[in-house]
Amino acid sequence: MRRLSPSILAVAIVALAVPTLPGAAAEVVVELAGDWEVRVADTAAGVTATETFLIAPPDGVEVLNEKIPTLPLFNPTVPGWVKGVALEEVKAAECTVIRALDPESLVVKSAPGTDGAVLERGRDWEADTEWGTVGRLAGGRIGEGEPVWASYRAALRRIDSVVRLTDGTLELVRGEPQIVLCEPPSIPAGSERLVNVYLPGRIEKLSDANLFPILEGRCPPLPPDQPPLAKARLPETLRRLEAGEPLKILAWGDSVTTYGRWQSMFVERLKVRYPQAKIELVTEAWGGRNTGSYLAEPPGSDHNYREKVLEARPHLIVSEFVNDAGMAPADVDQQYGRLLADFRGIGAEWIILTPHYVMPEWMGPGFVERGQRDIDDDPRPYVAGLKAFVAAHPEHVALADAARRYGRLWRQGIPYLTLMENNINHPNVAGHQIFADALDEVFGTPD
Repeated sequence: MRRLSPSILAVAIVALAVPTLPGAAAEVVVELAGDWEVRVADTAAGVTATETFLIAPPDGVEVLNEKIPTLPLFNPTVPGWVKGVALEEVKAAECTVIRALDPESLVVKSAPGTDGAVLERGRDWEADTEWGTVGRLAGGRIGEGEPVWASYRAALRRIDSVVRLTDGTLELVRGEPQIVLCEPPSIPAGSERLVNVYLPGRIEKLSDANLFPILEGRCPPLPPDQPPLAKARLPETLRRLEAGEPLKILAWGDSVTTYGRWQSMFVERLKVRYPQAKIELVTEAWGGRNTGSYLAEPPGSDHNYREKVLEARPHLIVSEFVNDAGMAPADVDQQYGRLLADFRGIGAEWIILTPHYVMPEWMGPGFVERGQRDIDDDPRPYVAGLKAFVAAHPEHVALADAARRYGRLWRQGIPYLTLMENNINHPNVAGHQIFADALDEVFGTPD
C-alpha cells in the first residue's frame, strides 16, 4: 500500500540580486528567511514588492507491505542501483534515485501485516540505502525464491516557482512532486517566473543550493561576429545540403545515442533549413561503451569500428560519447587523432558533441558542493581535451558544444539533474533537445 504524506524533514541567509529579464533594470532579491522560508523582493516598474513564502518540505511516499516475489543475494561489489532488488517507489528509468529512501524506515518481513516475522538486516538481508536496493544474505532466513514484504518511506522531488502576476504582486506556485523528472509548474497566463525553488528529495532544510533565480530565458547564442562553423569546417557537408545532393549522416555513440532522439531532432532541423536536402540518417550506438570499445572489437562483431563506422561510408559523422569522459586531454589527442585520420581517409567530415552533465558525484572534485548551481564551466578534462583537439584541427571537424548549454541550465532556473530519466546520465526529451540545439548552432542561426 502506498500513500503520500508530508515528510518530517526541515539558516544561513543568502541574498541573490538578479535581473528579471535580459537588459531589464529591475532586480529581484532572493534570500532565505528561515529553514523553509524564502523572501523575494521585486523592484519591477520602480515599485518594490516583497513577500515571504513558506515552502512546504518535500512530499513523502509511505509504502506498507510491498511484495518482493524473490530476493536475490545482495551483491556489494556492483553499483548501488543493482546490488539487489530496487524498491518500487525509488525507481527511475533503468535505475533508482539516490538518497530518496529514508534509511531508518526500511523494514523487511516474511509475510504482510502482523503475521510476518521482522527479518534482521545484516543477518537475513542487506540494503544499499543510498540507492534503495535490497538483497538477501547467504545463511539467513530468506530462501531462494521466497517472497518478502518491505515497508519504507521515500521523499519525492519538487520544483516550486515564485512568479510576478500581471498586477505586479508575487505568488508562490507549487510544483508537482515526482520521484524523478520533476518540472517547474505551470504558471498563470501573463505572469513571469522569477525564482524556482528546488527540493531534491530528502533534505533537512533549505539552503542557497535550493534557490534558482531566473538569470536568463535561454542559452545565449554565440557572438554574432563568429561565422557558422559549418561554413569553415564542414564545406562538403554544407555543399551537399545546399545543392540537394545525398547526404548520409552517421550518428555514432553510446547509450544516449541508442534512443535515437537527438539525431532525429537534428536531421529534422536540417530539413527545415535546407528543404532541398536528401538526408539519410544511420545510427550506430553501443550502450555502456566508448570509442575505445569500438576500436577493440574484432572483425565480424556487432560493433566493429571498421565495419560499422568506416564501411558505412557516411558523408558526415556526428559522435556522442559521454562514456569517453574519463579520458585525459593527451588520450583525446591520440585516440581522436586516429579517428580523424580514418574519417578523412573515407572523405567524411565530423561533428564532435561535447557531453551532457551527469550525476554530480561523477563530474569531478568539489562539484557536488555546488548543488547544480554556478556550473557554467565543465570541469571534466575530457571536455577541455575535445575543445583543444578541434581547435588544433581546423579542417573537416567541428565542435557542437552541448556541455556549454548544460552548464547554463541553472541560469534558466533548471537543475540539470531533473532532465535525467535515470537520475544519472540518460537525458529525457528536453535533454536531447539540448544536443540538437548545439548541433543546430554549428550551422548558424536560422533565418
